[in-house]
Amino acid sequence: MTSLIRHLTIDCTDAYRLACFWAEALDGTLAEDDLPGDPEATVTSAGGTLLFVTVPDAKAGKNRVHLDLRPQDRGRDEEVERLLALGATLVADHRRADGTGWATLADIEGNEFCVERSAAERAG
Repeated sequence: MTSLIRHLTIDCTDAYRLACFWAEALDGTLAEDDLPGDPEATVTSAGGTLLFVTVPDAKAGKNRVHLDLRPQDRGRDEEVERLLALGATLVADHRRADGTGWATLADIEGNEFCVERSAAERAG
């Protein structure tokens, strides 16, 4: 039998705070026993589970792994604006005039992620 990915683990400086951002971003939920100041926090969403672990080291350099988000009930540009309002920052804009492309954002601790076009935008 093969192995399955249980969750994706993200090192950070404040597990609870970052988990709250991602719970909001992914319309997910934090585990019931996650509280401010906890060294770990878990977010479960329709796309899977993210585990945030507080570590003493600061982020150094570009992520070697990142998330690619595809909006389900809104367009890419609307999703980018929603995530920016949650505290994300725009790192690089790869959106093109013809509607293709993606946007690279960073979460509240500087971890990069991309927002792609929705399935409806790809089909159209």
